[in-house]
Amino acid sequence: MSLTASDIYAYYQPAECARRVYLRYRGEPEAEPGPYEQILLRLGERHERAHLASLGEVEDMSSLDFDKAVRKTKDLIRKGAPVIYQPAFRVETILGSARASIGGVPDFIIRKGNSYLIRDCKISRRINEVDHPEIAHQLILYGWLYEQTTGGKIAGLEVVCGTGEIVAIPYDGGVGVLDTLFRINRIQQQSEEPYNPVGWSRCQPCGFFQRCWGKAEDSQDLTLVPEVDKGLVSILHRSGIRTIRQLAELDGAYLSEINRPWGGREQRVGRKAEIIIKQALALAKNRELIIGKLDLPPARNFAIFDIEGLPPQLDEMDKVYLWGLQVYGERPGDYLSAVSRFGQDGDRQGWFEFLRNCLKLFTAYGDLPLVHWSAYERGRVKAYIERHGDPEGIGERVIHNLLDLLKVAKKAIILPDYSYSLKRIERQAGYRRTLPEGSGEWAMAKYIEATEMENPHERQEIMNEILKYNREDLEATWAVLQWLRAKVP
Repeated sequence: MSLTASDIYAYYQPAECARRVYLRYRGEPEAEPGPYEQILLRLGERHERAHLASLGEVEDMSSLDFDKAVRKTKDLIRKGAPVIYQPAFRVETILGSARASIGGVPDFIIRKGNSYLIRDCKISRRINEVDHPEIAHQLILYGWLYEQTTGGKIAGLEVVCGTGEIVAIPYDGGVGVLDTLFRINRIQQQSEEPYNPVGWSRCQPCGFFQRCWGKAEDSQDLTLVPEVDKGLVSILHRSGIRTIRQLAELDGAYLSEINRPWGGREQRVGRKAEIIIKQALALAKNRELIIGKLDLPPARNFAIFDIEGLPPQLDEMDKVYLWGLQVYGERPGDYLSAVSRFGQDGDRQGWFEFLRNCLKLFTAYGDLPLVHWSAYERGRVKAYIERHGDPEGIGERVIHNLLDLLKVAKKAIILPDYSYSLKRIERQAGYRRTLPEGSGEWAMAKYIEATEMENPHERQEIMNEILKYNREDLEATWAVLQWLRAKVP
């Protein structure tokens, strides 16, 4: 068998999945990386090159094929080279009861005393076992490969994370990572494709998403039910409950008593069982179920609110780069946008421009509801009050007037859909976008592209595309609100 550090990454990212390991080992075709994934790759390469440039004289092995790099790495270590870029290791060993060839290519090894530090560059800003188990596992494997190759001890394992901070990784001698590789190899050698629950949000970054989602739809797998988590799917599968229809026919009392894995412990399904069964019933019968009233305030005008932001792995501040608002109803208003400027103070400027836009709305309409879809907007407004302040209390007034339409909808109606994302529900409401390729990840990729442009005209053209996408988010949210009003008495 032949295993590498890349197999560890394939197992854990974008989410832990045995099926991806199995399919990739057999060379099944994958979708090409989308714009967002391409941005991540480019940022990762830039982060690595920047650190390379900071290290002075370096033995660069990146242009060598793997076999030549393995031989030269041994030679350079014997000679005591100060820094080696893209060294290569391969060790023949016994894994389980079979012979195995295990290889890996760390970013750097750096001489320290009579040994070497092993260092990787990652754009992730959260280097921990929960968010990125593959990072520690890969570094530990490199440490084990170094020790097996040289017969000496490593001087340490380090990661240069997205903030530029160097994070130390504890080394356990490689026992745990060898167990992981053994498990990966067993998956690769299975005679049948392993089952792995597919998730609408969790699995979309994977190149096999369309393939796996299509298979789940064909079999009407219960993993498609939005309220059913991965741990519950596994337990129900072991009980022979595998389809949406079987779940719809399940006794609610039985389901409520099931304990499933939940954050490192177990938790009863409890009251959630009723909603799960109703959601399965809506999907099985392909019709909406009215379960309550649409709890909307009796307002004549609604401000629809949507923001575009960068997650922590792409921006150290978890930045909002666009705050969009528009009033709909009896007295509709113009689209208002607050865009973070390109520059050191741009984030703060964007926030205060948003507050000024909110003040305009409150002055013209009073305390009208600010309608958004999901909890993201509320969390970001609170974070920005803490980050940049709220001297006139407008931010707190915004929070008081926020209305999460997703939460309101879920209390009133169960939809025959596999996801409650705005992009899915707006189609049922009959809304059609003029930017069909647009998504939050597309907008992030476009924004990063804009930040890297020197030509202000070209940069503004890209920002205009993002503004159009944000405006369509607002239009879609209003269309869904109107559609819900017609559906729910």
